Amino acid sequence: MPLTSIEDITRHYRHIYLQPHFDDAVLSCGGTMALQQTTHQRPLVITIFGGTGNIQGQLSPYATQVNRDGGFASIDEAVQRRRAEDAAACESVGADVLWLDFADALYRGYNSREALFGQVERFDQSIEGQIAALLLEVRSRAPLAVFYAPLGIGHHVDHQIVCSAADRLAQQRANVKFYEDFPYVTQSGALDARQRELGLAMESDLIEISAQIRQKIDAIALYRSQVPQLFGNTEQMHHAVESYHSTLRTRYPGIKVERYWHW
Repeated sequence: MPLTSIEDITRHYRHIYLQPHFDDAVLSCGGTMALQQTTHQRPLVITIFGGTGNIQGQLSPYATQVNRDGGFASIDEAVQRRRAEDAAACESVGADVLWLDFADALYRGYNSREALFGQVERFDQSIEGQIAALLLEVRSRAPLAVFYAPLGIGHHVDHQIVCSAADRLAQQRANVKFYEDFPYVTQSGALDARQRELGLAMESDLIEISAQIRQKIDAIALYRSQVPQLFGNTEQMHHAVESYHSTLRTRYPGIKVERYWHW
């Protein structure tokens, strides 16, 4: 169920997933959400960069091409179709959704792939503080919730920003778990590189999702505009998900888990 604003958030939410973009939570945590559904819990997925609120000027040629590759004729079409995909995917794992109005970095002036996966630009320095303030308001409305946030593996600027904003929440003693950004985490050395960059002593938690892996795969497949760009096709996505989650408990064949980090 889509919420209309932060004011719709109530104390009954015990699990809140923060995703930079419309697919990140299901990609990284879909099994955990599906597991929570079996115990009659209703998680909430908040998309941070889920709107068009701070777009200035015309789209860059790079952003225009990325939209075309996704089958979108305009920003509005991209946002509306991706919201529809997100609502369907989250509903399939038993989660509500809330889309904030910050615009994707693709539309905020990051005009190449190298820029998107580089350093947060000076013109974006205030956005982390704005997001952190909103997260504190969310926490005040759902004080018992566990928050799940991206670790920032792969270095996408939007993932970095949400990770930093969630770290501010953790510093206020909120219960924050950082998830492994899938599929970026499958790149060799990507997890270690991000952990070295953060320079923090981290501990991991494993959640078994063996019984939920099929439900996660089916949910990811509902992001029809994104599967070809991320994986090539649905079959390759299926293999990537099964393969990665099987590698985290190699001593126990057949056991599939999602892994979270905290500090």
